[in-house]
Amino acid sequence: MIEIWNYRHLVKKIALSELKLRYKNSVLGLLWSLLEPLLIFIVLYFVFSYLMKLNVEHYQLFLFLGIICWDLLEKGTMMGLYSITSKPTLIKKVYFPREVLVVGMCSTALLMVFFELVVFLLFMLLFGVIPPITALIFPFILLGEFVIVVGLSLALSALNVYYKDVQYIWAVLLRAGFFLTPVIYPVIIYPPQYVGWFLLNPMARIIEASRKTVIYNIMPNITDILIIYVTAFVALLAGYFIFMKLEPRFAEEV
Repeated sequence: MIEIWNYRHLVKKIALSELKLRYKNSVLGLLWSLLEPLLIFIVLYFVFSYLMKLNVEHYQLFLFLGIICWDLLEKGTMMGLYSITSKPTLIKKVYFPREVLVVGMCSTALLMVFFELVVFLLFMLLFGVIPPITALIFPFILLGEFVIVVGLSLALSALNVYYKDVQYIWAVLLRAGFFLTPVIYPVIIYPPQYVGWFLLNPMARIIEASRKTVIYNIMPNITDILIIYVTAFVALLAGYFIFMKLEPRFAEEV
Protein backbone atom coordinates (compact mmCIF):
# COMPACT_ATOMS: atom_id res chain seq x y z
CA MET A 1 0.00 0.00 0.00
CA ILE A 2 3.01 2.29 0.43
CA GLU A 3 3.40 2.19 -3.36
CA ILE A 4 0.00 3.85 -3.74
CA TRP A 5 1.26 6.85 -1.77
CA ASN A 6 4.32 7.05 -4.03
CA TYR A 7 1.98 7.08 -7.03
CA ARG A 8 -0.51 9.52 -5.48
CA HIS A 9 -0.11 11.96 -8.38
CA LEU A 10 -1.12 9.20 -10.79
CA VAL A 11 -4.13 8.39 -8.59
CA LYS A 12 -5.16 12.05 -8.78
CA LYS A 13 -4.69 12.12 -12.56
CA ILE A 14 -6.73 8.94 -13.05
CA ALA A 15 -9.53 10.23 -10.81
CA LEU A 16 -9.81 13.57 -12.62
CA SER A 17 -9.46 12.14 -16.14
CA GLU A 18 -12.08 9.46 -15.42
CA LEU A 19 -14.46 12.13 -14.13
CA LYS A 20 -14.04 14.15 -17.34
CA LEU A 21 -14.27 11.07 -19.56
CA ARG A 22 -17.44 9.85 -17.87
CA TYR A 23 -19.46 12.86 -19.07
CA LYS A 24 -17.39 13.79 -22.13
CA ASN A 25 -20.12 13.59 -24.79
CA SER A 26 -23.12 14.54 -22.65
CA VAL A 27 -24.80 17.94 -22.89
CA LEU A 28 -25.11 18.42 -19.12
CA GLY A 29 -21.66 17.05 -18.33
CA LEU A 30 -20.84 16.95 -14.62
CA LEU A 31 -24.39 17.95 -13.76
CA TRP A 32 -25.38 14.32 -14.35
CA SER A 33 -23.44 13.32 -11.24
CA LEU A 34 -25.88 15.52 -9.30
CA LEU A 35 -29.06 14.86 -11.28
CA GLU A 36 -29.04 11.10 -10.79
CA PRO A 37 -29.14 11.13 -6.95
CA LEU A 38 -31.46 14.16 -7.00
CA LEU A 39 -34.01 12.36 -9.18
CA ILE A 40 -33.86 9.28 -6.96
CA PHE A 41 -34.26 11.54 -3.94
CA ILE A 42 -37.33 13.29 -5.39
CA VAL A 43 -39.10 10.01 -6.24
CA LEU A 44 -38.35 8.37 -2.87
CA TYR A 45 -39.20 11.53 -0.93
CA PHE A 46 -42.59 11.71 -2.61
CA VAL A 47 -43.33 8.03 -2.00
CA PHE A 48 -42.27 7.91 1.64
CA SER A 49 -43.41 11.40 2.68
CA TYR A 50 -46.84 11.47 1.06
CA LEU A 51 -47.84 7.89 0.25
CA MET A 52 -46.28 5.91 3.10
CA LYS A 53 -45.93 8.89 5.47
CA LEU A 54 -42.76 8.21 7.42
CA ASN A 55 -42.71 10.49 10.44
CA VAL A 56 -39.03 11.46 10.60
CA GLU A 57 -37.71 14.88 11.57
CA HIS A 58 -36.11 16.66 8.58
CA TYR A 59 -36.93 13.63 6.45
CA GLN A 60 -35.82 15.35 3.24
CA LEU A 61 -32.30 15.74 4.66
CA PHE A 62 -32.44 12.31 6.33
CA LEU A 63 -33.21 10.69 2.96
CA PHE A 64 -30.80 12.74 0.86
CA LEU A 65 -27.83 12.06 3.12
CA GLY A 66 -28.65 8.34 3.17
CA ILE A 67 -28.67 8.31 -0.65
CA ILE A 68 -25.34 10.16 -0.78
CA CYS A 69 -23.67 7.71 1.61
CA TRP A 70 -25.01 4.75 -0.36
CA ASP A 71 -23.93 6.43 -3.60
CA LEU A 72 -20.29 6.33 -2.52
CA LEU A 73 -20.51 2.59 -1.97
CA GLU A 74 -22.39 1.90 -5.19
CA LYS A 75 -20.47 4.17 -7.54
CA GLY A 76 -17.12 3.48 -5.92
CA THR A 77 -17.37 -0.32 -6.07
CA MET A 78 -18.96 -0.45 -9.53
CA MET A 79 -16.31 1.85 -10.99
CA GLY A 80 -13.57 0.05 -9.08
CA LEU A 81 -14.87 -3.33 -10.25
CA TYR A 82 -14.17 -2.42 -13.90
CA SER A 83 -10.89 -0.60 -13.24
CA ILE A 84 -8.70 -3.46 -14.51
CA THR A 85 -10.86 -4.98 -17.26
CA SER A 86 -11.65 -1.57 -18.80
CA LYS A 87 -7.97 -0.74 -19.41
CA PRO A 88 -6.38 -3.81 -21.06
CA THR A 89 -3.88 -1.80 -23.13
CA LEU A 90 -2.57 0.01 -20.07
CA ILE A 91 -2.31 -3.24 -18.11
CA LYS A 92 -0.36 -5.00 -20.87
CA LYS A 93 2.02 -2.25 -21.97
CA VAL A 94 2.84 -0.02 -18.99
CA TYR A 95 4.21 -1.06 -15.61
CA PHE A 96 2.91 0.57 -12.47
CA PRO A 97 1.20 -0.83 -9.36
CA ARG A 98 -2.17 -2.04 -10.69
CA GLU A 99 -3.93 -1.15 -7.45
CA VAL A 100 -3.39 2.51 -8.36
CA LEU A 101 -6.12 2.10 -11.01
CA VAL A 102 -8.57 0.85 -8.41
CA VAL A 103 -7.85 3.66 -5.95
CA GLY A 104 -8.06 6.19 -8.80
CA MET A 105 -11.51 4.95 -9.82
CA CYS A 106 -12.75 4.96 -6.23
CA SER A 107 -11.42 8.51 -5.88
CA THR A 108 -13.53 9.53 -8.90
CA ALA A 109 -16.61 8.29 -7.04
CA LEU A 110 -15.49 10.26 -3.98
CA LEU A 111 -15.23 13.43 -6.08
CA MET A 112 -18.75 12.87 -7.40
CA VAL A 113 -20.04 12.43 -3.86
CA PHE A 114 -18.28 15.65 -2.85
CA PHE A 115 -20.37 17.53 -5.45
CA GLU A 116 -23.50 15.86 -4.05
CA LEU A 117 -22.54 16.98 -0.54
CA VAL A 118 -22.26 20.59 -1.74
CA VAL A 119 -25.85 20.36 -2.99
CA PHE A 120 -26.84 18.69 0.30
CA LEU A 121 -25.36 21.64 2.23
CA LEU A 122 -27.47 24.01 0.12
CA PHE A 123 -30.52 21.88 0.95
CA MET A 124 -29.71 22.17 4.66
CA LEU A 125 -29.54 25.95 4.46
CA LEU A 126 -32.72 26.04 2.35
CA PHE A 127 -34.61 24.12 5.06
CA GLY A 128 -33.15 26.27 7.82
CA VAL A 129 -30.84 23.63 9.29
CA ILE A 130 -27.39 24.92 10.22
CA PRO A 131 -24.65 22.26 10.23
CA PRO A 132 -23.91 21.55 13.92
CA ILE A 133 -20.49 21.23 15.51
CA THR A 134 -20.82 17.44 15.46
CA ALA A 135 -20.68 17.62 11.64
CA LEU A 136 -16.90 17.92 12.02
CA ILE A 137 -16.89 14.17 12.72
CA PHE A 138 -18.57 13.37 9.41
CA PRO A 139 -15.37 13.49 7.27
CA PHE A 140 -13.89 10.75 9.47
CA ILE A 141 -17.01 8.62 8.96
CA LEU A 142 -16.77 9.22 5.22
CA LEU A 143 -13.08 8.31 5.28
CA GLY A 144 -13.93 4.99 6.94
CA GLU A 145 -16.50 4.29 4.25
CA PHE A 146 -14.04 5.21 1.49
CA VAL A 147 -11.48 2.72 2.85
CA ILE A 148 -14.20 0.03 2.87
CA VAL A 149 -15.03 0.91 -0.75
CA VAL A 150 -11.37 0.64 -1.76
CA GLY A 151 -11.01 -2.71 0.00
CA LEU A 152 -14.12 -4.13 -1.68
CA SER A 153 -13.07 -2.71 -5.05
CA LEU A 154 -9.61 -4.31 -4.85
CA ALA A 155 -11.18 -7.72 -4.35
CA LEU A 156 -13.98 -7.21 -6.91
CA SER A 157 -11.70 -5.82 -9.64
CA ALA A 158 -9.30 -8.74 -9.30
CA LEU A 159 -12.04 -11.38 -9.24
CA ASN A 160 -13.79 -9.75 -12.20
CA VAL A 161 -10.71 -10.35 -14.36
CA TYR A 162 -11.18 -14.11 -13.97
CA TYR A 163 -14.90 -14.47 -13.29
CA LYS A 164 -17.19 -12.17 -15.28
CA ASP A 165 -20.20 -13.24 -13.23
CA VAL A 166 -18.84 -11.11 -10.38
CA GLN A 167 -20.10 -7.88 -11.97
CA TYR A 168 -23.67 -9.20 -12.22
CA ILE A 169 -23.69 -10.74 -8.74
CA TRP A 170 -22.38 -7.53 -7.20
CA ALA A 171 -24.99 -5.40 -9.01
CA VAL A 172 -27.76 -7.60 -7.57
CA LEU A 173 -26.24 -7.47 -4.07
CA LEU A 174 -26.11 -3.66 -4.26
CA ARG A 175 -29.78 -3.47 -5.23
CA ALA A 176 -30.78 -5.79 -2.39
CA GLY A 177 -28.48 -3.97 0.03
CA PHE A 178 -30.08 -0.61 -0.76
CA PHE A 179 -33.42 -1.81 0.64
CA LEU A 180 -31.93 -3.85 3.50
CA THR A 181 -29.91 -0.84 4.70
CA PRO A 182 -31.69 2.10 6.40
CA VAL A 183 -31.23 4.47 3.46
CA ILE A 184 -34.93 5.26 3.09
CA TYR A 185 -36.18 4.55 6.61
CA PRO A 186 -34.84 4.86 10.18
CA VAL A 187 -33.33 1.84 11.88
CA ILE A 188 -35.96 2.05 14.64
CA ILE A 189 -38.61 0.57 12.33
CA TYR A 190 -36.90 -2.81 12.70
CA PRO A 191 -38.36 -5.13 15.35
CA PRO A 192 -36.17 -4.60 18.46
CA GLN A 193 -34.99 -8.21 18.48
CA TYR A 194 -33.59 -7.81 14.95
CA VAL A 195 -31.89 -4.39 15.24
CA GLY A 196 -28.59 -5.97 16.29
CA TRP A 197 -28.60 -8.21 13.21
CA PHE A 198 -29.25 -5.33 10.84
CA LEU A 199 -26.46 -3.32 12.46
CA LEU A 200 -23.99 -6.03 11.48
CA ASN A 201 -24.17 -4.26 8.13
CA PRO A 202 -21.43 -1.59 8.39
CA MET A 203 -23.31 0.65 5.97
CA ALA A 204 -26.18 0.85 8.46
CA ARG A 205 -23.78 2.20 11.08
CA ILE A 206 -22.15 4.58 8.60
CA ILE A 207 -25.48 6.06 7.49
CA GLU A 208 -26.89 6.29 11.01
CA ALA A 209 -23.71 7.91 12.37
CA SER A 210 -23.64 10.37 9.44
CA ARG A 211 -27.21 11.49 10.08
CA LYS A 212 -26.61 11.92 13.80
CA THR A 213 -23.56 14.13 13.30
CA VAL A 214 -24.66 16.18 10.27
CA ILE A 215 -28.41 16.65 10.80
CA TYR A 216 -29.32 15.99 14.44
CA ASN A 217 -26.29 17.31 16.38
CA ILE A 218 -25.80 13.98 18.17
CA MET A 219 -22.41 12.49 18.92
CA PRO A 220 -22.16 9.02 17.36
CA ASN A 221 -21.61 6.02 19.57
CA ILE A 222 -17.86 5.34 19.93
CA THR A 223 -18.64 1.65 19.34
CA ASP A 224 -20.11 2.52 15.92
CA ILE A 225 -16.99 4.46 14.94
CA LEU A 226 -14.71 1.63 16.10
CA ILE A 227 -16.74 -0.94 14.16
CA ILE A 228 -16.62 1.22 11.03
CA TYR A 229 -12.83 1.53 11.22
CA VAL A 230 -12.24 -2.13 12.13
CA THR A 231 -14.42 -3.10 9.15
CA ALA A 232 -12.44 -0.68 6.96
CA PHE A 233 -9.13 -2.20 8.07
CA VAL A 234 -10.32 -5.78 7.52
CA ALA A 235 -11.87 -4.93 4.12
CA LEU A 236 -8.69 -3.19 2.96
CA LEU A 237 -6.44 -5.99 4.18
CA ALA A 238 -8.58 -8.75 2.66
CA GLY A 239 -9.09 -6.85 -0.60
CA TYR A 240 -5.39 -6.12 -0.97
CA PHE A 241 -4.50 -9.75 -0.26
CA ILE A 242 -6.92 -11.03 -2.93
CA PHE A 243 -5.75 -8.40 -5.41
CA MET A 244 -2.05 -9.17 -4.98
CA LYS A 245 -2.72 -12.91 -5.16
CA LEU A 246 -4.45 -12.59 -8.55
CA GLU A 247 -2.52 -9.63 -9.98
CA PRO A 248 0.41 -11.55 -11.62
CA ARG A 249 -1.82 -12.90 -14.42
CA PHE A 250 -3.84 -9.77 -15.15
CA ALA A 251 -1.99 -9.08 -18.42
CA GLU A 252 -2.83 -12.57 -19.69
CA GLU A 253 -6.50 -12.49 -18.76
CA VAL A 254 -7.74 -8.98 -19.66
